Amino acid sequence: MRIAVVLVLVGLLAAGCGDGGRRDAASATATRLLTAVRDGDGATACRLLAPGTVSALERSADAPCAAAILDEDLPAPDAVRHVDVYGQWARVVHAGDTEFLAVFPGGWRVVAAGCQPRGERPYQCAVEGD
Repeated sequence: MRIAVVLVLVGLLAAGCGDGGRRDAASATATRLLTAVRDGDGATACRLLAPGTVSALERSADAPCAAAILDEDLPAPDAVRHVDVYGQWARVVHAGDTEFLAVFPGGWRVVAAGCQPRGERPYQCAVEGD
């Protein structure tokens, strides 16, 4: 019985560590996106976006992603206040905005960025996918 309890505790601790790693990875991706935009590196910023977000951005701007993302009203990177991970989805809350991410085969990708809460209504986002 003691071995079973120890194994369950070890499993729970490992799961908790995994979530911390996932939170850190989501946070790093969100911050890298904002940093790339601030630095004028549209190609890097677009590699951090989800495919549907790239498509929607290019359609709405009628321009390639690398140019279009630099014209969006995204804030400069600032301190991460909170990260929530829900399975394959994450929310990264910065001091000035919120970003939503999803896991893809290559890792976390930003689905929506430059998002502002609007009370009971959905977030208003500067960049978002289909």
